[in-house]
Amino acid sequence: QVQLVESGGGSVQAGGSLRLSCAVSGYTSSYYCMGWFRQAPGKEREGVAAIDSGGKIAYAGSVKGRFTIFQDNAKNTLFLEMNSLKVEDTAMYYCAAEFSVRSWWALLLPSGYDYWGQGTQVTVSS
Repeated sequence: QVQLVESGGGSVQAGGSLRLSCAVSGYTSSYYCMGWFRQAPGKEREGVAAIDSGGKIAYAGSVKGRFTIFQDNAKNTLFLEMNSLKVEDTAMYYCAAEFSVRSWWALLLPSGYDYWGQGTQVTVSS
């Protein structure tokens, strides 16, 4: 059974940094897409950053240059390093996984990701 467990959210002032972690367990596939998504109150869930087993990485334009997605394969953990945080980054952040191959342009589309974590709240204050 595939499980994703996020951690690392919290409250920070604008300009600060946070690192989110997502422990992924229960899968054996060599092919995967994994990503971070966020949802603010009243807004649709949006892709933030994603990576696949072939090394493709995609970032939303709003976070490019500030956020970095990376993984520790030995520990089956996905990370999101968030720097220069802005008030508009406030949202519930989710990690998600899909064990297939996608085109680069589709990595940030929430639909089709089969497994989701429970979410971790990130709150950025001015």
